[in-house]
Amino acid sequence: MNFELNMSLSDLLLLLPEIVLTVWLCLVLIADFAFPRLPKEQLAYFSIAGLVATLACLAWLDINHVTGALFANMYVLDRMALFFKMFIVGASILVILASIEFVHKFAFFRGEYYFLVVMSALGMMFMASANDLLSLFVTLEFSTFGFYVLVAYLRDDVASNEAGLKFFILGVFAAGLLGYGISLVYGETGKLVFSDMASAQATPGLIIGFLLIFAALGFKIGAVPFHSWIPDTYHGSPTPVTAFLSIAPKGAAFAILLRMFFVALASFKPMWVLLLAATSILSMTYANIVAIAQTNIKRLLAYSGIAQIGNVLIGLAAGTKMSNDAILFYLLTYLFANIGAFAVVIAVSHSIGSEEIDDYSGLNRRSPFLAFSMLLFLLSLAGVPPLAGFIGKLYIFVSAIKEGLYTLITVGLINIVISMYYYLIVVKKMYIAEPHDPAPIAISAPLKAVVYISLAGTLLIGIYPQPFIDWVVSATMMFSHFGTPAATIIPPVSHFGG
Repeated sequence: MNFELNMSLSDLLLLLPEIVLTVWLCLVLIADFAFPRLPKEQLAYFSIAGLVATLACLAWLDINHVTGALFANMYVLDRMALFFKMFIVGASILVILASIEFVHKFAFFRGEYYFLVVMSALGMMFMASANDLLSLFVTLEFSTFGFYVLVAYLRDDVASNEAGLKFFILGVFAAGLLGYGISLVYGETGKLVFSDMASAQATPGLIIGFLLIFAALGFKIGAVPFHSWIPDTYHGSPTPVTAFLSIAPKGAAFAILLRMFFVALASFKPMWVLLLAATSILSMTYANIVAIAQTNIKRLLAYSGIAQIGNVLIGLAAGTKMSNDAILFYLLTYLFANIGAFAVVIAVSHSIGSEEIDDYSGLNRRSPFLAFSMLLFLLSLAGVPPLAGFIGKLYIFVSAIKEGLYTLITVGLINIVISMYYYLIVVKKMYIAEPHDPAPIAISAPLKAVVYISLAGTLLIGIYPQPFIDWVVSATMMFSHFGTPAATIIPPVSHFGG
């Protein structure tokens, strides 16, 4: 594959957000080493400033409809890539804000923590624009390197060390599957760019290759049966890292999955619908049942996250323009509810030194704000109106009904009932059980800001979803040939009671 490296200013414009974040990443590292006495809180805000500048660049490109491709179509910047880049950067900003108080627990390398978070965000931004198998492999591994270190950042904590080891071993295994799958696909087709594979024949080698690639990406999103790393990794990781892992890499992976299934494998849809439907059913059912037995809030949210991915896979299995819109919208609702829930976990664990669900007893009396916030986040994850999660699930289910996936919808509805049970266990502890310690729980200003932003997103998207629907519809216009656009199917906001 030949391409020239001499780039014009218009080409550099396509890479402007990554250039800005790369420069800022270097400045964060230089500032940490050059000014060792610089308060790490200021370094956190400096990192956030770089992410905000990157977000502004992305918004400008999106508003002005700047799109294009580089390096012989290996890198693409379209509206969908811009959506996922903003999604990743937004999640990174919230995670750094939620980390400011937590970082004091680290005995060493407090400044490097922010560098690693921003570096992982940069890698995931490149993932969102990856349009071929080679850039998929490079960008996925680039984004994962930072997480290998972040997961084990609590050096004196046995659980964190165990989580880091498991995540590293299974991550390397997934990389091996990905590399082998790419070699099979390239050997069968002689192509690397997704769009060039659209006319390929379904040979056994090609099918096995794509199954291996799906397995590697299934590890990234945590779908059953590729989920084994999630409970222990979420449990042992520093809680802000857990929050980051629970949302940002999944968004980047779904950007790849959408391109792979709807571009490279579009002609094989009857085959992959069954694969995705089975994976969705396994993920929802297994995770929701196992979540009932959990006594640790981070493990409960880990299994909840696996079940949420099962819901997203319903949309992927539907395989239409509308379902693509629904996936992006669902991920947006999940971003606010999940990071908000983890922010509450950080605040509670910092105050009482425990992450056990039993220690949430009487939380309403110790901190009405945190208890009410956690209530709304859990209800949104369960899909209760008028919160964002309800609109997200409705969107996903309507797209699947349009394709006649009634069995999948039935299983999904049953699993919503199951999830309500274990979410309400936490609510019961917070509002009915007596507190073990009546002392009030304090919450820092940055962490409170994360909770407020998450509450605003959860309520606003639920009550007035139309602008967000319009955004995701425009972001997936590249898939308009896959069915009726969602904007003509989803009722106006007034029909949702907004």
